[in-house]
Amino acid sequence: MQIGISTACLYPEETEKALYQLLEMGFREFEIFLNTFTETKKEFLLPLRNQLEQAGARVFSVHPFTSAIENTLFFSDYPRRTQDGIQFYHCFFEAANLLGAKILVLHGQRNYEHSKITEEEYLENYHRLFQEGKRFGITVAQENVVHFRSEKVEFIKRMREALQEECAFVLDIKQAVRAGQSPLEMCEAMGERLIHIHFNDHREEADCLLPGQGNFDFHRLFQLLKINGYQGQGVIEVYHDNYSHSQELWEAQKYLRAQCQERL
Repeated sequence: MQIGISTACLYPEETEKALYQLLEMGFREFEIFLNTFTETKKEFLLPLRNQLEQAGARVFSVHPFTSAIENTLFFSDYPRRTQDGIQFYHCFFEAANLLGAKILVLHGQRNYEHSKITEEEYLENYHRLFQEGKRFGITVAQENVVHFRSEKVEFIKRMREALQEECAFVLDIKQAVRAGQSPLEMCEAMGERLIHIHFNDHREEADCLLPGQGNFDFHRLFQLLKINGYQGQGVIEVYHDNYSHSQELWEAQKYLRAQCQERL
């Protein structure tokens, strides 16, 4: 299993500068967080791709900065906006293609308890976006995110059952913890449709830490992944205030690789 890092770990450092710093540290596998419209343009992405190619690095996934408004773009009761939103996301699919990524991370619908659309309609709209991504060679993967429709284990189970092979998931450990869900149960719910992981750690007084700095049972997680025949990859994803020195990021990757090698 390959374990990389998200450029979001250095936010608000500009994306190209974050990538440069992480490459200098020795990282070679990435999720690229695209932070604004400029960063979806070819003239921005081609130098980034050259930088990656020269270092022998690769990108697993892209994460759009528009995650916060995906409920408005795709999951409102205004169908024309949904269609326009799907067309708009072509820019992220094309950006992923330029970078060599195969996954686009989706947050989905926020404040779903007050939504006018049903769960069935949510799944229909997700499936439309999923199908559109496939046209570009990109898998649109639903992440479990607190305060979003995807926050609960039971929803993820229903989504997987309803869509079968026409869905995919990203497991984020901290997001499960924040939603009061077991990350291990979330992993089991995603099953064989889990294709990407956001790695982080936690303890009682802190819900987002670098792997190895909390008490999460990574041994058990990697056991579950082995049972499910996991063929995907993962990245470290924390916030800039979750560490004091960038060297801690490298130590976290070493920790995860050691845990992984014991179980996979």
